Amino acid sequence: MNTRHFLSTQDWSRSDLDGLLDKAREFQRSKLGDELQGKSIALLFFNPSMRTRTSFELGAHQLGGKAIVLAPGKDAWPIEFEVGSVMDGETEEHIAEVARVLSRYVDLIGVRAFPKFQDWTVDREDRVIKAFAKYSTVPVINMETITHPCQELAHIMALQQHLGPDLKRRKYVLTWTYHPKPLNTAVANSALQIATRYGMDVTLLCPTEEYLLDPRYMEFARQNVAENGGSLTVSHDIESAYRDADVVYAKSWGAIPYFGRWEQEKPIRDAHQHFIVDEAKMALTNNGLFSHCLPLRRNVKATDAVMDSPSCIAIDEAENRLHVQKALMASLARPGVGSGE
Repeated sequence: MNTRHFLSTQDWSRSDLDGLLDKAREFQRSKLGDELQGKSIALLFFNPSMRTRTSFELGAHQLGGKAIVLAPGKDAWPIEFEVGSVMDGETEEHIAEVARVLSRYVDLIGVRAFPKFQDWTVDREDRVIKAFAKYSTVPVINMETITHPCQELAHIMALQQHLGPDLKRRKYVLTWTYHPKPLNTAVANSALQIATRYGMDVTLLCPTEEYLLDPRYMEFARQNVAENGGSLTVSHDIESAYRDADVVYAKSWGAIPYFGRWEQEKPIRDAHQHFIVDEAKMALTNNGLFSHCLPLRRNVKATDAVMDSPSCIAIDEAENRLHVQKALMASLARPGVGSGE
């Protein structure tokens, strides 16, 4: 029997995603349930977390399940992922054993593992979570690697709450914003995927072509447009991008051509601090909604006025992480529940 994982929304049909969102809305109305009674999930955090850990751990509890939180290299043994490696360094056990042993204990495995930010040709392979999926005999959930599919669902759920269930042809601006550090492209990749999946007119706004996302995700977006309608536009012009937008979604990310050479990228990044989301830019929109995945550095990525305005739905989106992750765990732990199958 093939084990179904949740590594990317691109692997799931629209009906499946809609089923998860319907189930999430049920959990929003009634937070307690028994869908995970007698079930358990191992949550492996290779990187820090607040919303992801809280929502998964609490969500499992509210559905009658048990979450085991592990931080490999801290409160669990360091894990080796290379096939054929001679393990005479820091790692103590191989993923081939880790995933299979955990599969004997728990019903689900969640993995959060960011890129190393040294070589994108390596990082784009997403080796850590793919290795878990390869060796695990229970469903594996992507809690953020080079994409963030759980955030995608929470984001779309928030947009539907405020704009209605049909998001087709709504103008959606995914804008790069300044950050003093180069960040993961995961949320940007995911936002591009899910907005085009739901037929929106998507504008990717970034300072220069160097900040375009990996060709894989640009191609996913083009495929989604072809299948679902909507459009995809790349822009480096702030005013035209914002004008008449229904949604502005902000995210910082590092320029892929400079992966591992961040000091060379820094002058470009520093020169575009004016990409901050402020009142003047939002005034160009069609009374547009603003959101961000959080955490957000105020007055760096977006101003206080934008964050505190009625148009900001970032808190709604963050709340939805709890609901969609409960729907996801219930679906994968008990196939057929809320998955559109």
